[in-house]
Amino acid sequence: MAHGSRAKTAGGLTEVVMPQLGESVTEGQISRWLKQPGEHVDKYEALVEVITDKVNAEVPSPMEGNLVEITAPEGVTVAVGTVICTLSPDDGEATEAPAAVEPAAAAEPVEAPEPAAPVAAEPVAPPPPAVPKPPVAAVPETVHTNGRQDRAGRASPAVRRLADEHDLDISQIKGSGLGGRVTKRDVDEFIAGGGIAPGRAVPVVAPTAAAQAPPTAPSAEGDELVPLSPMRKAIAEHMVRSRQTSPHAWCATEVDMSSVVALRTAEKEQFKAREGVDLTYVPFVIKAVVESLKDHPAMNATFKSEGILRKRAINISVAVGLDDGLIVPVIHNADQLSISGLAHKLNDLASRARAGTLQVADVEGGTFCVNNPGTFGTVLSAAIINQPQAGIMTMDAVVKRAVVMPGDVIGIRSMMFIGLSFDHRVVDGLQAASFLGGVKTALEAMGSGTMIY
Repeated sequence: MAHGSRAKTAGGLTEVVMPQLGESVTEGQISRWLKQPGEHVDKYEALVEVITDKVNAEVPSPMEGNLVEITAPEGVTVAVGTVICTLSPDDGEATEAPAAVEPAAAAEPVEAPEPAAPVAAEPVAPPPPAVPKPPVAAVPETVHTNGRQDRAGRASPAVRRLADEHDLDISQIKGSGLGGRVTKRDVDEFIAGGGIAPGRAVPVVAPTAAAQAPPTAPSAEGDELVPLSPMRKAIAEHMVRSRQTSPHAWCATEVDMSSVVALRTAEKEQFKAREGVDLTYVPFVIKAVVESLKDHPAMNATFKSEGILRKRAINISVAVGLDDGLIVPVIHNADQLSISGLAHKLNDLASRARAGTLQVADVEGGTFCVNNPGTFGTVLSAAIINQPQAGIMTMDAVVKRAVVMPGDVIGIRSMMFIGLSFDHRVVDGLQAASFLGGVKTALEAMGSGTMIY
C-alpha cells in the first residue's frame, strides 16, 4: 500500500524523509528496500516498505530519477522526518552511487534489546539498573534527528509523556538515540527492567557474579530461534506498552445465542447469494456492542492526563489474524450500519488486511475493539487492550450445552461466552459489567423479527 512521501531538496539532490503514517505515529521501521542505489525509479514507484505499530506501508518516490544513497538500512527504526534516502534527477547520465548500506553490517554493532515480555518470563531476574551495561554501539538501532535536547529535548514529547505517566525521571534513563537521545524503546526497557523513579525506596543489594551476567534462554538439541519479524516486534512492543499503561481488569458473561443461530441459519444462504459475502456471527455481535455503547458511553472513551475523553463517534476496531501477526482495522461510524452493512465492511477490511492493501485511515480512530478467537474454538478468552481504547471484548465459540431455563427446565441451547478486558482508570466494575450485560441483552433479543438489511 503506497503512501505519500515527504521530500526536500539539498545540493541538487532530493532527500526522502520518513513520512508520518498516522496521527499518533512518531517513528517507523525500515522493513525492506525495494530499490537499490544506482537504480532508476519512476515517480510514485514504491521505494521502501515501512512498518509501524499501526500499519505496513510502501513509501513512493516523489520524483522520477535515480536512487543515489540509502541512509536508513533495513531493520532500523527512525523518527518521522528523518532522511531515509536521496534521489537525483534523471538527466540521462549515470549517477555514481555510494555502496548500499548492508543490513547485516549495520546491524552487527547494534545491541538489539530483547522484547520485554519474554525477559519478564525468564527464571533468572534481570540485573538492577545500577549494574553497568555494555557500551552503546556507535550506530544506534533507533535514530532520531529532530527535537530539542535534555528535558526540553532529550526525547520527543511522546516519549516524555510516556515517562511522566510512569513517574520516571527521564534524565535517569540512558538514551540509545543519536546524541544520547532517549527513545520510547529506552523507556519501555527501563520499565521492564525494574527501573525505579528517584525518590522511591529501593533495597540496595550488591549484584552477584551470576546476576551480572545477562540472562540467556536455555536451549536444547532441536530448538529453533525464530527471528522477530518487524510486525512481530511492533506487536510485542504495543502489547507490553498496553499492559504497562492500563491497569487491566476483566469480566465475562454467558449469552444464549440460540435465536441468533436460528436467524443466521435461516438467512445465510440467501444472504450469500444476494450480497456475495458470508453472514457470520461477528456482525450480529458488533451490532449488539454498538447498541450497548450507546447506553454506556463510558466504555467508548480513552484516558487522558487531563481527564477521560468520551468519544462521540462509535468506531469498532476488529482484530484480523495474519500468517505472521495481527492487525486491527476499524469500522468507522459502525452505529450507522445495518447487520448487512457491517458484514460487508468486515469482509472488505479483512480481505484487504490479508492482501496487505489497507490504508492508514483504515487502522486509525478506533474507539472500542472486538476480537473473535471463538472462530478457532476457544470458549473463554481475555485479551490485551488496544491502546488508547478503554476496552476490548472477545467473543468465543458458540457451543451447544445443556442449560437450566426458566421454570427449572433443562434444554439444549447454543451458548457463547463474551469477555471484557477494560482499563480500570476509565471505568470500574459496575460500568464494565453493565456494558457487558447490555451486549448480552441485545444479542438475546435478536430473532426472526430482527432487521438484517
